[in-house]
Amino acid sequence: MRDRAVEKLRALVRIPTVSRQDPADEDLSAFERFHDELRARFPRLHTELDLTPVTDHGLLFHWQGREAARPVVLMAHLDVVPVDDDASWQHPAFGAEIVDGHVWGRGTLDDKGSLVAICEAVERLLERGFVPAQDVWLSFGCDEEVSGTAAPAAVAILRERGVVPWLVLDEGGAVAHEAFPGVELPVAVVGVTEKGVTSLELRVDGRGGHASTPTKMDATARLARAILRLDRSSFPASAPAPTVELMQRLAPYAPAALRPLMANAARLRPVLTRALVAAGPESAAMTRTTAAVTTLSGSPALNVVASTAKAGVNVRIMVGDSVASVLSHVRSVVKDQEVQVKVLEAGEPSPVSPTDDDAFRLIESTIAEAFPDAVPAPYVMMAATDSRFFTAICERVYRYTPFRMTRAQRQAIHSYDEHIGVEAFAEGVLWYQRLIERLPEGQVTA
Repeated sequence: MRDRAVEKLRALVRIPTVSRQDPADEDLSAFERFHDELRARFPRLHTELDLTPVTDHGLLFHWQGREAARPVVLMAHLDVVPVDDDASWQHPAFGAEIVDGHVWGRGTLDDKGSLVAICEAVERLLERGFVPAQDVWLSFGCDEEVSGTAAPAAVAILRERGVVPWLVLDEGGAVAHEAFPGVELPVAVVGVTEKGVTSLELRVDGRGGHASTPTKMDATARLARAILRLDRSSFPASAPAPTVELMQRLAPYAPAALRPLMANAARLRPVLTRALVAAGPESAAMTRTTAAVTTLSGSPALNVVASTAKAGVNVRIMVGDSVASVLSHVRSVVKDQEVQVKVLEAGEPSPVSPTDDDAFRLIESTIAEAFPDAVPAPYVMMAATDSRFFTAICERVYRYTPFRMTRAQRQAIHSYDEHIGVEAFAEGVLWYQRLIERLPEGQVTA
């Protein structure tokens, strides 16, 4: 049964469902082949569940349960990011080769692994004639990697049908090995919120001209100064509630010197915040909004002084901050009215989902059952997922991928050498299966 599931994953990883900012650049036939392969590999899923197409290639399955009072939405996405042709992949990015007990290929972790694991779990339960206690919806997006329209469209469909999910579970988090210095046990981190994603453009207009007669503080130089000012001025740092709880849960397993600080994180929040900032950029990002200059444009030729210089800034907004506060901060540190600040894309941080009710406890207890060596804990997810759109119709939105991942595997996401362990994938299938089997009946306390 495990080998059967692995072969399904390999077949779907081989199909290059790459999403791009410009839909005209997409290979639409790849998405159609993916649908055909999914249908062939999971026949019961397609014959026994109701399927609603969403936008061009998104899928929304409905599995009717014994009750419909507390429906559950399980999410994944079938699109992947492009492959850098110059990256040094050890194995072909869409080859789905099995080497050293791992399946190698783009999408094995992000996010076809989760999609196939969900489908395999449902297929196995259908083969047994199992009926879930509650309605289960499977929402599979097709443009998550480009912040597309499929997820909002799925939310609109559910809203039109009067579906108010009790629980939404999307990708994010993992059974993370080598996650925290000094903590030897893996940490099963569950995202209870995610940073908002906002894109800004810094723009300076000038006269431009011939490079042989440059002027002081032209458009390019003024933009460069603004970038340096922004880079040197970090956003205010603080430890949000999920980070405090994460530290408290890890305290018993941390080095002795750190245990008092972590165990008393709520009372020593300022000290904890300073420690996280000092520990490096990854831990510092857990405490504050970040801004990274990612694109630059200026003169069209080496002998031309630019008349317009632009920089793109990717901002990840921490819980407690907002798009408005980010704009205020950027303008105040740039200190130059000649630098125009334009919002290209605005995304507020997601609401924090509860960790003290039955929905989170269901996830937590299923983790404990499937991964008894792991420490379940909430955290603030740095990246963005399609689940942020579902917060409009659900208070309990969580982000967790039930796969064991080393640090190297986590670094391979959106990079090269993405791969998943065969055993880890099998564990993930069983985790989703157990979650569905353990959905509660009757009244659930909040």
